[in-house]
Amino acid sequence: MKLYGKDWTRRALEAHVGRIEQIGGLRRVQSTEGPESGVEQIQVRTGAGLSYSILPSRGLDIGLAEFGGVPLCWLSPNGEIHPAFYDDRGLGWLRTAAGGLLMTCGLSQVGSPGVDGGEELGLHGRAHHTPARHVYAEGHWEGDEYFTVVRGEVEETSIFGWNLRLTRHIHSQLGKNEIVIRDVVENAGFEPAPHMLLYHFNFGFPLLEEQTEIHFPEGSVIPREPDLPLGGLENWHSPQAGYRERVYYHENLSTAADGMAAVTMCNPHFPLADRPLIVHLAWNTLNLPVLVQWKMPGEGTHVLGIEPANCHVEGRAAERERGTLVMLAPGQTMEYHLKLTVSEE
Repeated sequence: MKLYGKDWTRRALEAHVGRIEQIGGLRRVQSTEGPESGVEQIQVRTGAGLSYSILPSRGLDIGLAEFGGVPLCWLSPNGEIHPAFYDDRGLGWLRTAAGGLLMTCGLSQVGSPGVDGGEELGLHGRAHHTPARHVYAEGHWEGDEYFTVVRGEVEETSIFGWNLRLTRHIHSQLGKNEIVIRDVVENAGFEPAPHMLLYHFNFGFPLLEEQTEIHFPEGSVIPREPDLPLGGLENWHSPQAGYRERVYYHENLSTAADGMAAVTMCNPHFPLADRPLIVHLAWNTLNLPVLVQWKMPGEGTHVLGIEPANCHVEGRAAERERGTLVMLAPGQTMEYHLKLTVSEE
C-alpha cells in the first residue's frame, strides 16, 4: 500500500505498530447522554487523513466526516438524535434530521409531505431514521492492502403495505481517502412498490468558503421555483441573514466513460495546511439520473446539499402525476454506486 509517501508490504507495516488501528481502521462507540443516548457509531479512519462515522442507528448514514481533523460536512442543530424521537408526520423530519455527510431519503417517499393513494407521507421518508439490521463491521487484509467494510440492511415495511429492503456496503482502503458506497434496494414484497431514493450529501464550513470553486457536470438546470436565478450556482457565500433556500434540478448529466457523473469542490486554501483540497463526489447515473442541488448559505444553516436521486423533491404524488415514479416489481432490485474522494494538490 501507499502510505506516508512510501510503499509498504503488510509485514513491513505491521513491524512498526502494535495494532493496525494505530494507523487506521474501525472502532465502535455509543453515545451515552442527551437525545443522542444509545446512538451507535462505527468510526472509520483511513490513515491518510480522512475519517468518518457510520451510524447504524440511523440507516447506516454517515455523520461527521473530517480531513486531518478539519470538518468537511455540515451538522444540523439537532445532533445525532436517537431515531425514537422521530415524528414522521408533515415536516417532523426536520426536528430530528442529523445532517452529517450523508442522509438517505426514501425508500418510497422523497421530498415534500403529502398524500398519495390515501397514505399520508412526511418529508423525505423513513430511511434516515430507521436502525439497520444484520450490521457487521470488519477490517481485513487482502495481500498488502487493508480494507474496512461495513454492511447492513435497512427495511421499510408495513402490514398490507410495502416491503422494501436496502442492503448497504460502505468500504474504504487504508492509505486512500475514499468512501465507496454500494447499495441494493429490493422489493421483497409481492406487489409492485413505489421506490424513491435521494442521497442527501451535506457539505459545509470550512470546506465551503467564498473562495471555494464548485463544478457540476454539464446538463440542463431547472429551478424548483420559477423565480429562482440560474446564475451563481458554482459560487459560495459567507453566511447571509434571511437567505431563502434554493433548489435546482440538474438533469441530462454528462458522464465519464464508466457512466459516472461527478461534482467537484475545490478550496484553494483549506485550513489544514493552507493548500488546495478537492472533494470529488461521483455516482452512476443509470439509476440516479437527477442531481438535486440544495443551496442554503444562510446563517446557522450554512450548507450545500449535493443530492443524486431517482426523483424530484415535490413528493410521491407529484412524481406519480408527472409519470416519473419508479415502481419496483415483486423481487426486483436496483443497484446504486457512489464514491467520494478527497485529494490534495
